[in-house]
Formats: sequence, structure tokens, C-alpha cells
Amino acid sequence: MVNIFIKTYGCQANIADSEAIAGILKQNNHSLVDNEEEADTIIVNTCSVKNATQSKELHYIKQRSKNKKVIVGGCLTKTLDVRKHAPEVTAVFDTNSILKIPEILETEQDHFSSAKESRIVAPIIRKDKNIGIISIGEGCQSSCSFCSTKLARGNLRSYRIGDIKRAFEKAVHEGCRKIYLTSQDNGCYGFDIKTNLPELLNELTTTEGDYIIRIGMMNPWHLTKILPDLLESYKSEKIMNFLHIPVQSGSEKILEDMRRIHTVENYLQAVREFRKTFQGISIATDVIVGYPTETEEDFMLTYSLIKKTKPEVLNISKFSSRPGTKASELKQLSSEVIKERSVRLNSLYQEYRKNNCSIT
Repeated sequence: MVNIFIKTYGCQANIADSEAIAGILKQNNHSLVDNEEEADTIIVNTCSVKNATQSKELHYIKQRSKNKKVIVGGCLTKTLDVRKHAPEVTAVFDTNSILKIPEILETEQDHFSSAKESRIVAPIIRKDKNIGIISIGEGCQSSCSFCSTKLARGNLRSYRIGDIKRAFEKAVHEGCRKIYLTSQDNGCYGFDIKTNLPELLNELTTTEGDYIIRIGMMNPWHLTKILPDLLESYKSEKIMNFLHIPVQSGSEKILEDMRRIHTVENYLQAVREFRKTFQGISIATDVIVGYPTETEEDFMLTYSLIKKTKPEVLNISKFSSRPGTKASELKQLSSEVIKERSVRLNSLYQEYRKNNCSIT
């Protein structure tokens, strides 16, 4: 029996993957420990979204590999040659090889696959007993120029409603009071299997129990296709009054350069319709500051859009050039320009949140 510690970086989907890794290992009679010191082996589930996160991950991997066996999985393994940066690691695997983790642990050999796994039925050990994180699919239908997650997770593969509902009912039965539905893009859920997110939600909310569903990120373009039905689904008392729609930029030119598909108007329409229908809804959006082709004029369009819509949650990311992406081939803006724009946008956000401005 091996004592194993799982270190997780990144999003809710990564946390869900780590919960599956833990469940699979437990099922195979391995012991899970709460800290690195007690572990014989450390499994690092990585994120590839930002350079800053990558630096932290590689530092952690190098340090821990000095006196522990370290196995590296997650999105970073598809976008970076981990062994080149940390040759001492024991094994490396990708997001399509999680069900193979007992074999990887035993053989200490790398494992990569192009075939998506069906992990919706995998055993899990929850990080938080009160929160059930359910991945409703893998991959997405977009091809954003800056995104390395697409390189790691590929095209959309949605799980079937029946399989999701069984996982959902299990979470509720086990006492989870918050259920997070997650994927790379919940907005396009089901487009590959002739269904959609509202149909999924309408089925899940028939489940009896004391719970509330928090719906993860949706691309504004895909949301537009399902907007009327989604508004109806959100009327259920089982759906949290929360909407996450990343706009990324207020400039149509930059959105086109980013290959984001949606327009600023798609975002504005979603904000208008949800605020009109649901009083007190919390709207979250994401903005990338300093995309390589972003001019001061482009940035001010983003600034004005945020000032106009005043999202309750604003996630500001300074542009990170990720290996293998189209945006990495472009000439980068200076770090000083990116930082200065980020500070200005964050100051705007802090000001209107502090003043608790009414939304118009």
C-alpha cells in the first residue's frame, strides 16, 4: 500500500478530476494522506492557463521530486514537456488517462491518450463533503487563440443527461448541499449529443432534496443560442442566482483576434435579460488585459463596457503567452503596459463595488 498526497491546481474541473483520482486510488486500496510529508508519492494535477501558475507548479514539482516520487497529470502535460523542465519526475499522464492512475502508479510509466474517458461514473472522494462537483462534459466547441486548455482537453464531449443525473442524485443523497456543474464551457453542453443545458437543468431540478445548483462558466455566444430556455430554467428555486459569462474584451476587433466567436452585444444581451428577469442576480465575467494586438483604444472599450455593466464579480487576467497557442506567435505588449491597464481596470472595479453602485 502506497501513501499518496494529491496536489491540485486550477479550476473546478481540475478539482473534480482530483476527486476522481482519489476515489479510484482508494478503490484500489491505496492510502490517501493530507500532507506531503506523510506521502510516499505525490500526484500533481496541473493547470495550464497562466504563466504564473505554471511557474509555481514547476517549482513545486522540482522541489518535491528531490525526496519523493512525483507523478504529474492535468492540462500542463499536454502543453509543455514536463520532463524537460523536471526530468526527475516519476511519471507523466494527461487528462485522458485518469482512469489509468493505478496502472501508472504501479508501472511508473507515462501514459497519454487521444481518446476521452467517461469519468462521470468514476468513484470519488470529495474535497468538501458539502459540495458536489460534477463535470458535465470534457473539452469545448471554441478555438480561442490564447487558450491552452483547448490543447489539453480537445473538442466537446458531453456526458448524457441520465449519467449526469445519477451522479447528481448520488451527491444529493450523500449530503451535498451545493452542486457545482462544471466543464470547459457549460454554454455548449449537449450540442454534440442533440440536447442542451436547459434540458439538463430541467431534469436535474426534479430531484428531491435540500440543495442548490451553481452553474459554471458559459461562453456568451453559446448562451445566446439557449437564452430563452435558460431564463426559464433559472426560475427554479434550485438554481443559484449566479451567471458567469466571460466577455474577455469590450473591443470587437480584439474578440475577433482572440477567435472568441461572440460579440459584445451577445454579452450585453445576456446581462440585460438576466438582470431584467432576476432581481439581485450576481453576474461574473472575465477580462484579459494586454492581448498582443490590444491598443489603448481597445482597452478603453473594455473599460467602458465594465463601467457600463458593472459585473458583481470581475476576474482580470494579465495576458499570458501560452505555448502552442496562436497568440504566442504574436509580438507581445510590454509587461509595464499590461500591468498599468490591469491596475486601471481593477481600480474601476474596486470603486464601483465599494460604492455599491446601482446597476442601470
